[in-house]
Formats: sequence, C-alpha cells, structure tokens
Amino acid sequence: MTLSPTTHEQKIRSSRSRRTSQQVLSQWLPGWLQPATLLIVLGMLGIGAIATAWFLGHGATEAFFAQIQTFQEQPPSWIVPPPVGDFYLVAPTLALFLLVLGVMQVSPRPRPWSRVVVVSLLTVLTARYVLWRSLSTLNLSTPLNGVFSLGLLAMELLMLTSALIQLVLMLRVRDRRPDAAKYAEAIFSGHYAPTVDILIPTYDEPDFILRRTIIGCQAMDYPHKTIYVLDDTRRPHIAALAQELGCLYLIRRTNDYAKAGNLNSALPRTNGELLVVFDADFVPTRNFLTRTLGFFQNPKIALVQTPQSFYNTDPIARNLGLESVLTPEEEVFYRQIQPIRDGVGSVICAGTSFVVRRSALEAAGGFVTDSLSEDYFTGISIAAQGHQVVYLDEKLSAGLAAENIAAHALQRLRWAQGTLQAFFIKANPLTIPGLSPLQRLAHLEGLLHWFTSISRVGYLLMPLAYTFLGVVPIAISSQELLYFFLPFYLLQLATFSWLNYRSRSAVLSDIYSLVLCVPLALTVIQVMFRPFSKGFQVTPKGTVSDRYHFNWRLAFPLLILFGLTALTLGINLCQVWLGEPSLASKGMGIGWAWSIYNLIVLGTGLLILMDIPRPNAYEWFALRRTVKLTAPGLPQPFWGNTTMLSEVGVEIILTQDGFPALDPHETLAVSLHLLEEDLQLPGILTRTDKNGQTTVRVRFGTLTPDTHRTLIETLFCRPGQWMTRQTPGEFRSLLLLFRTLLTPRILFNRAVDITPIQVGQS
Repeated sequence: MTLSPTTHEQKIRSSRSRRTSQQVLSQWLPGWLQPATLLIVLGMLGIGAIATAWFLGHGATEAFFAQIQTFQEQPPSWIVPPPVGDFYLVAPTLALFLLVLGVMQVSPRPRPWSRVVVVSLLTVLTARYVLWRSLSTLNLSTPLNGVFSLGLLAMELLMLTSALIQLVLMLRVRDRRPDAAKYAEAIFSGHYAPTVDILIPTYDEPDFILRRTIIGCQAMDYPHKTIYVLDDTRRPHIAALAQELGCLYLIRRTNDYAKAGNLNSALPRTNGELLVVFDADFVPTRNFLTRTLGFFQNPKIALVQTPQSFYNTDPIARNLGLESVLTPEEEVFYRQIQPIRDGVGSVICAGTSFVVRRSALEAAGGFVTDSLSEDYFTGISIAAQGHQVVYLDEKLSAGLAAENIAAHALQRLRWAQGTLQAFFIKANPLTIPGLSPLQRLAHLEGLLHWFTSISRVGYLLMPLAYTFLGVVPIAISSQELLYFFLPFYLLQLATFSWLNYRSRSAVLSDIYSLVLCVPLALTVIQVMFRPFSKGFQVTPKGTVSDRYHFNWRLAFPLLILFGLTALTLGINLCQVWLGEPSLASKGMGIGWAWSIYNLIVLGTGLLILMDIPRPNAYEWFALRRTVKLTAPGLPQPFWGNTTMLSEVGVEIILTQDGFPALDPHETLAVSLHLLEEDLQLPGILTRTDKNGQTTVRVRFGTLTPDTHRTLIETLFCRPGQWMTRQTPGEFRSLLLLFRTLLTPRILFNRAVDITPIQVGQS
C-alpha cells in the first residue's frame, strides 16, 4: 500500500527531522555539558568543596557546622518531646492509629472524604517528621559523622519529596468508568462509528504469541476496524500468518527508531480516524473498543489509556513461590498512580492497549523517536498540544509479563533510561510549552522515582558505617523515636496498601524495589552522563527453561552487601558478648535493627534471583467449564468439570465413578465437548489420578483453525475475566517472607510444572 505524501505526513517528517538533529547533538555533546548533567556536576563539586574544607579544618566552614550542631543539640521547644512518661508519648500515636483504622473500616476503598482525612494526616505527620529530622537529629560533631548524617537526610528527603507529591495528587483522583458506560451507548446504537486501525508492532515474538493477539483483535465487538501487523523483522512466516488469519501485513526497509519508527512508518499507509496499538503479546477482550471508543465523542480527548494486565505470573512472585498471593509489580502503577495522574491531566501513555486520535497524533509530530520510551513522550507531546490524555481503569487486555528475572531487569532498566532521557530531549515534561504546573509536578514525581533507587542503595550501605567507620548518622533518643518517628512510620505502614487499593503492601514494595536497586542506580548515573549510550532492546517472550538458573550478574552486588551486613552484625554481637564498648554505641540499637532488616530483605532478594524451571511456554487458566469426555475404549461418556485449561491441554475432575485406571505410560485417544462454548476438542489422555475423585489430564491433538480460534477467545477474550486481586496485609506479608526464607523453592521443591492463572468465570 503506497500513498502520496499528505500535509500531515509532511508535518510528521519535518518534526522527525528536528528531533533527529536534536538527538544527534545530544549524543555527540559531552555528557557533562548537557544542561541537566552540568547542573548535577556543579552541585556535586560544590558539595565536595565544602566537605573538603570541613575535613581540612577550614575555620569558617568549621564554625558554620559547629553552629548548626549547637542548634541541633538545643532545638526549639516545639521540636522536643514533652517531659512525660513513655505511655503518654505513645498515646497520640495510638489515637491517630485507631482513627485511621476506623476511617479505613468505614471506607474499605478510598472515597473522596476518607482520602482527604488520611492524606491530610499523612501530610501533617510527614512535614512534622521532616522538621524534626532536619532540626534535631543531625550529628555534625565531626566531619565524618556530618557527611554521613547529611547524606542520609538527603536520601530521605529525596524519597519523601516523591511521596509528598503523590499525596498532593491523591486529592484529585479520577474514575472514568461511569463515563465509559455513558459514552458506550452511542457505540452500541451506531450514532458514533469512527473507523479504527489496529496496529500490532512486532519484532521477534514467536508465532503462537502473535496469533493470540491477532485473533483477540479480530474478536473485538466492533465492525469498522482494520488490523495491521507491523513486522520489523520482515519474516515470511509472519506474512503467511497474517494472510492465514485475514489481516494486513506491513514492513519497512529499515529498523530506524525501533518501535516508534515502526509505528510512524504505518501512519501514512493507514487511514482510520482512530488508532489502537497493542504490543504483539497483548490480547484484548471483546469489549475493548466498545468501552474506549466512545470517549472520542469529546473533541478534547485525544488518547485513552487502559491498564496492562498479565496472563502469566511475574518472575518475582514465581521465584518466591507466591504466584497465587502476590500481585504483579505493575499493579501499583495502574491502580494508584495512573488514576491520580488522570486527576491533573498527566496520564502516562504505556505503549500498548491505548487508543489515540489520528489528527492529534499527527499534529504532535507522530510517535516520538528521541527516546527509548516513545510511548511516554508521545503522550506528553499530545497533552502539550492542549488535548486530553485520559485513563480508563478497566482491565480490557492482557499480555505476557517478563518470564525470567533477566528479562524483568532488561525491561526496567530500559524504562529507567527512556524516562530519564526526558532531561535531554524536546519533549521534556518539565520544560515543554503547553503543560500546566500540576501536570509538570506529576511528571516530576515520575522522574524522581528513578532517582530514589540511589537512596535505596544508600539505605543498604548506611548500617555498614556504624561498624566499619564508627559513624553515628542519627542522634536521637528513645523518647524522640516514640514521639516523632513512631507516628510517622506506623501511619505510613497502616495506610500504604489502602491508598494503593490493596495492590501492594509496604513490606513487599520494599522487596520489589531492592532487587534491582543497584543496577537501577548505576543506570540513573549513566543516563545523566551518556543518555543515549544504549539502544532499544526487546524484552524476550515465549521462553522456556527446564532447570533452575541463578542470575549471578544481578546477584553479585547483593551477595557482597549481604556478606558485609552479616559481618557487621556479627562484629557488633561479639563486642557485646565480650563486653567491649562499641565505637558507635550511641546508635547501636538502630544499627542492629537496620542490619537485621537489611539481611531479611537481601536474603529474599537473592531468592528472587533464582529462576525456577518454566518447562511450558503455554499458560494454564483456572477456568471452570462443564465437559463431556468420550472415547472408543470407554464403556460410556464421562462428565466432569475443568480445573485448568490451556491452548495445549486440560485438566478435568470427573463427576462420575467407574473411569478405568490406566498404566502410568498408557495413553488414550479421547474427544472432549466443552458445553458452554459448544467446542469439540480431540486429545490424548496422558494422566489419571484418583484421590477421592478421578482427575484426568488431556493433551490436545491438532486443532482446526476455527476450533483453535474459539479456544483462544475462550481463554483470553471474555469481558471481565482479568480479575483484580488484593495484596496481603503488612503482617501477613512479613510472615510470607519468613516462610519463603525458611522454605526456599529450590530446596523444598514446591510444584513448578503448572501454576494456573486465576481468571473470572464469565
């Protein structure tokens, strides 16, 4: 398909040319001359100069810090605990804790009034904590103590700044689901029927994964749609697959600008009013278009983003053996972050499962090619043109999460690099014309999020300073802990999962952030000096493995930290046992607790890096269907219910007695009839288990194209099937971590062959 250049196409080309020139300039400009990097370098040089003068005994510098130390030792009376017993110091915390528990009991999900109450309390407590930490807890008695004390405060402030921005934005949460229902009426009635082009960019995904996506797109309930497969590896068998399934196949001469270039290449060769983008592994439900297209009746709305769900278990939950307990890592982002961003108009385009208005996309210059995160900056460019980018919090599609910890790391490091390239491109959300202050504030929080990985590494290193350097970075009393730290920490812990709609507990969130904190911190530093040093790398999908694999590259820094932390704790215990005074005795209580906690999370992190076998590339779903099983060698038909169903087989609990026992190596050709779908499936019975009821496992034979299509639609396309699960509470999360540490999967051989994915039974 070849079209002559249009005005929109010329505008896109012109915009790409400007972006290319800017990116080339950024790539050849020395890293330290980039404005953002230069600012960081100058700041670090200034801090280094002050620290050097302090260590060298410069009079004015010493006097300055001595004066601050005097103030720390004699803080204002309002920042000093009242002279009462410990019970009275704890009483306000207990009262606040009971108040928050009462609010959460009355309002199990955050509502406007309950969110205001909780967020207001947390904001006040956070401000109170910051004042206390800044004015009363610093230890500047020596330059060494001072450097670590100020460094720890800076790391805390970085994380607290990100948290405070989130608290401010939480007061403006948007829920678009009622709007979707209202807008959908015009779609069902036919009063609004825009033409839709569905784009499926693919690089090297296996055929069976891409087939699911194409079938899912064809199954969507909407007639005015055209499906395009955009194959960036120009594979003949993918062209044959597209022809077999009846969709259009597009290629381009080069692979410039990776996914963004692939999508831009398709724009002049398609003509739908609206564009829908699905990654090659994302399968939509039948109602995806009927729930999203109606929004575009509002001329101000240019892009509708929906959540990313996953039909497999992420590697962290899988490696810990907690597949049925933990929610995917992305759940926090899609259940908490995107709705609060929607409230201020700063929704992030996530690269898949979104709909965009063609005219708005072309006016913004097409998909942004400057960054690895083309989706993020495309959404920013569209919003900067004055259009609305909105978020519909409904799970209308599902894809493949990273299948091992190496792929998980590759994906996250690419996201970090792509997002932080904001500082070096035209679509920087902090400087691009057209965004409001609140929109910029929300994007600032997203950028700060990646810098917090540096703080996370610092938290792992800080306890080592207690023992090896004799440093006391915090000067606090037990009364101060009870009066200032306890209420702040306890209420944060109590409300964390409530505010993120039970998508993640604070304990588990810390584990997830720890696993990749070292490579993420290094990536952040590298990006600030060499932002375009790495190109786009596709996350591998459809992989299998028949053995355990330990990721030594990711584990190496964690192993060193675990060993050093264990050594420091051992040294401290020996000092106490031998009655020797500790160099850091004043802060030893905190140091011990900190070291023990770090050992627990580091140990869990190392278990996460042990990939368990994944012998089957096909996912199994815990789906209940009535089934009739027949075979020439059976005396009668047998009825039962499916317990697990996949593209390659099924497990059935028979509801009748009398099924003949088979030898372990014996097979039997059978025919299955799924009543709800009226689907006939040929198969081979491979296993029979009798434990009260008879359970049989059947491997499917060769399926006809129509039968396979119906099976795919049953497994992946049912509206409402991708359920939202709740995370365990803080106490149960802690128990789960201890259980995992005491019974690691590799030693106790907990089942790893098939883990069914829980889905709705629609």
